[in-house]
Amino acid sequence: MRFVFKTVLLASTTLLAFSACEPERSPFDVSPSESMDPKRLKAPYPVVELPEGIDLESPTWKGIDLTPTAPVIPVSANEEKKSFVLKPGYSMDPVLSEPQIREPASIQFDGNGRMYVLELRTYMQDIDANGELMPTSRISRWEDKDNDGVYETGVVFLDSLVFPRFIVPFGPNTILSMESNEDHVYKFTDVDGDGKADKKELFSSGLGRSGNVEHQTSFLTWAMDNWMYSTYNSKRIRWTPDGVIHEPSGNPWGQWGVTQDNYGKLWFQDGAGGVPQGFQFPIAYGNFSVKGQWKDGFRVPYSLVKLADFQPGMKEANPDGSLNNVTGAAGSDVYRGDRLPKELVNQYFYGEPVGRIVRQVNSENVEGLTYIQNSYIDSKSEFIQSTDPLFRPVDMATAPDGTMYIVDMYRGIIQEGNWTQEGSYLRTKIQQYQMDDVIGNGRIWRLSYEGMPRNTEKPRMYEETSAELVRHLENPNGWWRDQAQQIMILNQDKSIVGELEKMAKTSKNELARIHALWTLEGLNSLDLSLVRELLKDSNPNIQIQALKASETLYKYGEKSLAADYKEMAKSSDPNVAIQALFSAYILKIEQVEDLMKSTLAANQAQGVQLVSTQILEKIDEAKKVASVKYAPVELALFTKGKSIFDSYCSTCHGPKGLGSPAGDGLIAPAFSGSQRIQGHPEYAVKTLLHGLTGDLEGKEYEGVMIAMNMNDDEYIASVLSYIRNEFGNEGSFVYPEYVAQIREETKDRDSNYSFDELIQEVPKALAPQDNWIATASSTALQGVGSTRDPSYAFGYKGWKTEESQEPGMWYQVELPDDHQLAEIQFNAGKEEFPLGYTVSISKDGNSWTEVAKETGHAGLNNARWKSPDEVRFIRIQSTEKGEKPWSMRSLTLYAR
Repeated sequence: MRFVFKTVLLASTTLLAFSACEPERSPFDVSPSESMDPKRLKAPYPVVELPEGIDLESPTWKGIDLTPTAPVIPVSANEEKKSFVLKPGYSMDPVLSEPQIREPASIQFDGNGRMYVLELRTYMQDIDANGELMPTSRISRWEDKDNDGVYETGVVFLDSLVFPRFIVPFGPNTILSMESNEDHVYKFTDVDGDGKADKKELFSSGLGRSGNVEHQTSFLTWAMDNWMYSTYNSKRIRWTPDGVIHEPSGNPWGQWGVTQDNYGKLWFQDGAGGVPQGFQFPIAYGNFSVKGQWKDGFRVPYSLVKLADFQPGMKEANPDGSLNNVTGAAGSDVYRGDRLPKELVNQYFYGEPVGRIVRQVNSENVEGLTYIQNSYIDSKSEFIQSTDPLFRPVDMATAPDGTMYIVDMYRGIIQEGNWTQEGSYLRTKIQQYQMDDVIGNGRIWRLSYEGMPRNTEKPRMYEETSAELVRHLENPNGWWRDQAQQIMILNQDKSIVGELEKMAKTSKNELARIHALWTLEGLNSLDLSLVRELLKDSNPNIQIQALKASETLYKYGEKSLAADYKEMAKSSDPNVAIQALFSAYILKIEQVEDLMKSTLAANQAQGVQLVSTQILEKIDEAKKVASVKYAPVELALFTKGKSIFDSYCSTCHGPKGLGSPAGDGLIAPAFSGSQRIQGHPEYAVKTLLHGLTGDLEGKEYEGVMIAMNMNDDEYIASVLSYIRNEFGNEGSFVYPEYVAQIREETKDRDSNYSFDELIQEVPKALAPQDNWIATASSTALQGVGSTRDPSYAFGYKGWKTEESQEPGMWYQVELPDDHQLAEIQFNAGKEEFPLGYTVSISKDGNSWTEVAKETGHAGLNNARWKSPDEVRFIRIQSTEKGEKPWSMRSLTLYAR
C-alpha cells in the first residue's frame, strides 16, 4: 500500500532557527510567563470552592488546604535549571525548548544523530481535555549543525497528526509512527530530501488500541533481538526483507516507555502503577510472577514539591504536601553511554512527573531472579529532584554524544481529562494553583558530568559502508551499537558476514560479540556451527545470547537444537539454565514437560524452580484454553489445519510460518503477519485451489505453489483457518461451504494464477475517506469530550448503539463514488454483537436491495454476496431484539 500525501505547515507555527533570536539574549532565558496575562500574577487570588457533596473526612479529602494561593508561574529554561537538585558533579543544560517545540513527549535519534521530537500539541490544553484528538500534533526533526551542543535547526518532518504514539527511525529520512485510535503502523519517508515526509506506506496492522489516550500503544522499539516491542501489546513484530512478521508474547504491562539494557533485557514503564514492568524475563516467553521483585520502600518517592496536587488525593500525601506513593511514571532509559560515570552504565532510569523526580534503579540478580530498589533509598533521596512544580520528566534517552537527555513537558497538568473531571480532587488542586493555564511549553535537557565532556563526533551512519558500520559494534556507547546493527540489517549487505563471525568468536569486547551475533541473525546468516561454538563459551552472557539467537534456526527447521536446550538446562549457572528452559518451552520441543520436571528436581536455584513450576502451569492452562477458545466447529478446523500444516505446508513455509530459507531468500513466503493471508479469504482459497506462480509484489521465491484442488473443501478450509489464526495472525475462519462456492465459480480454470491476475479478482478493502458519510439510527456517546460519530466504526475506537438492540436499527454508509460492493467485515467484540442482521445496497439511498442475511456472533463477522451492480449506499440493519447494544469496530467494506 503506497500513496503520496501532503504535509501541512501552519505559518503561525513555522519553526525558526535559534540564530533569529537577539544575540545578546539566550533563547533559554526567555520566560513563558512574559506572554501571560499579568492579572494572574496579582492578588487577590481566586477562591476555589469545594464540589458539592464532598466528605471532608474521607481519606481523599481529609486535610486539604484550599487557601487562596499565588498561581504557579512558568519560568525560562535557564531559571528552571536552578531548581534542580543533582548529585555532586552533575549538571543539566537545555538543548532545545519552547517556542521551537511544544509539549514534547518523547525523542529518538536517527543514524545521523538527528533528533526526532514527538510533540503532543493537543494534550490537556485545558482542564477538560477539549480538542485532544484534533489533528494538530507533529513530529519535528532537529540538528545541531554548528556542533555547539544546542539543536538550533529544525523542520516539521510530519504534521497534522492525531496524538501520535511513537517514533521509530527506520533508515535514511524514514520513520515509523502510528496515531491514536488507529490500528495501523505507517512508514513515512522524505523522498525529495526537503526534511518533510512526503510518502506514506502501510508497515503493519494489528497493534492499535482505542480509548483513553494514556492507555494506548506507545514506544514501539527495535530491540537487540531484532524484534520490535511496544506497550499494551501481547505481541511483537519484526521487519524482514520478505515482510513484517508477528508473534504472540506476554503482556508487557507498560504504559509509556520501553527500553533495553546492554544485554537486550527489556524494561517497560508502567504509568499509573508508577513502577517498572516486564524486566524480570523476556516477555516473548510470557508473564511470570516473582514475589518481592520491587523491594520494600521502592514505591516511596522523595519529592521536593509540596502542593498535594495528585490524583489519589490527601491519602497519598505526606504531612508537608509531598507525594508519599508513586502514582504516575513516564519515559525510561537504561543508560548505555560513555560520558557519565561508569556506575550509571546499564542502570535503569525513569521519570515520575507527579513527584517531579527522575529515579535511578539498582537491580540485583539472585539465583536467576531480579530485584530492584531506588538507588538512593538510604539517603531518602532521588537521582534528580526539582523544586519547580512544572518539571515534568516524561522521557529520557542515551544520546549519540554519550550523555543522557531528559524530556521535560514543563506544564501544569500531567494527567488526562478522565482524572480532572468536575468534582474530582485533582481538578480542585489544579484550579487552586491555576495550573491549567500553563500549556504549550517543553524543554529537552542534557545531563552531564564534570570532567567528562560530551562526544562531539557527529554520526554519519547513513553514508557509511557496511564495513564502516561493523566497527561501531565495538563503540562504548550502546546507542551507536544499536543503530549500526539496525542499519546493517535494513541494508541486508551480506559481504560483512565473515567479519561479523570473526567478531562474534574472537573479539575481546563482550558487547561487540553479542551485537555481531544478532546482526548475523538479522541478516539471516547465522550458522549452526557458530551457535554451538558460542553455547560452549566460558562467558554465561554469551551462552544466553546464543540460546536466544538459536531459536530462529529452530523455527526454520534446525530441530536438532532441542538436544542442546536439554543439555544447557543442566547448567550450573541459573540464568543459563533458565534461558534454556525458555527456549525449549516457547519452541514446544518434544517432551518439554519432562524437561521441566527433571530440571525442577535437579536444580534448586530459586529462579530455576520458579520458571520450571510456572511453565508447567502454563502448559496445563494452555491445554484447557485450547478447548474453549474456539467454537467446536472452529476448533475442529483449527486442529485439522495444524496437522496438515505441520506435515505438509511447513516444508516450504517453515514450521513457524516464517518461510524456509533457500540461499539468500525463502522457498515460499512467510505467513506470520501477512496482510495477504489475513485479508480477504478469497485470495488464499483461490491460491490453494489453483496454485500461484511468479513473483509476489515484486519478490521472487524459489518454490511454486501448486494447485491443491485434489483435496476436499474441508481440507482447504482447515489449513486456511489455521494459518489465518496462528503465527500472530488474526483472521476470520474459512468454512467448507465458502470453499465450495469458490470452487464452483472457478471450475473452468485449468492453470495457475499469477499474482497480478489473482489480486485483480479478489475483493479489495476500501480505505475509509473523510468524504464517506456514515449515519445511524442510534449512536452512543464514545467517552468524555467526544461526539456521537458513526464513523468511529471504521477505526479501532468503534461505534455502538445507545440503546439495547431492536429490530430495524440501522447503520448506513454513503460513498462518494459507485463501487461493486461484495462483502463487509467488522469486529463486534466479545458481547455486544448483533444477534441478527441484514445487508442492503442502493444506488440512490431510496431503493434498496437486500443482498445478505446473517446471524451475528462475537469477534469477526462477515457478510458476503455476489452482485454485478455498482452502488453508493450500503445499510446494515438489525433483525433481532437483544439485551445489549450492537457494536462494530474495524468495519471494512470490500469491493471488486
